[in-house]
Amino acid sequence: MRITFQHTYAATREKVWELLQDQDTLVRTLPGCKRLHSVGDGLYETELGLDVGPIKGLFAGHVQLCEQEAPARYRLKLSGRGKPGELSADSWVILEDKDGKTVVTCDADAQVTGLLASVGQRVTGSVARMLLGRFFKNVETELRRSAS
Repeated sequence: MRITFQHTYAATREKVWELLQDQDTLVRTLPGCKRLHSVGDGLYETELGLDVGPIKGLFAGHVQLCEQEAPARYRLKLSGRGKPGELSADSWVILEDKDGKTVVTCDADAQVTGLLASVGQRVTGSVARMLLGRFFKNVETELRRSAS
């Protein structure tokens, strides 16, 4: 399943990049994040609790930020397993300057199995877009808080 999401921030690429790479910020902004523990260079063990529509449960897995080209782009890999099934995603997060703002685009290829797959690609895709939207809005809140 292919998912693309875009959000514009009234901040420099460097500032947005800094927040997207910060472990404490990620814990506060990732929807349902219960734990994010660094286990190596850009690799984190994570625990996410999701309760969105038909997708409910606790997922344990890994998040990896790699192939970084600061402050332009990085690759984000995610894998998780829980009672509702398994999920994995491989995405590129791209930051571009536009009219004094930063446009962040997330282009992801995701796969789900188990109960997650049984609810259908349309529902799962909608939930994934909603979670990405929450994440990027949460990052915007962090940007405003850091500016004050």
